[in-house]
Amino acid sequence: AAAGAVTGRAGRWPSPDPADQVANRKRRGARGGRPVGFDPYDYRGRNVIERGYGALKQWWGLAIRYDKLAIVYRSAVVLHAVIDWARYLSDTP
Repeated sequence: AAAGAVTGRAGRWPSPDPADQVANRKRRGARGGRPVGFDPYDYRGRNVIERGYGALKQWWGLAIRYDKLAIVYRSAVVLHAVIDWARYLSDTP
């Protein structure tokens, strides 16, 4: 559904097709539909974003939006980003 929405707007879907969908398209031939365009460069960028959100969601308070005030929530996000950045800098040779 999401891939159809992206490609309907002349966009490219940044995820590879599952193997079973590729096999079904080949089996159906011309009736199989048009394959979704896949760009490895876009997929690499999407992967970086998803891993960043995954690391951010490790703080359960941020994941469930425990803080009700926007300023408190934003400060927790910034604090987490600074801690991750400092950890990254300490691991970099």
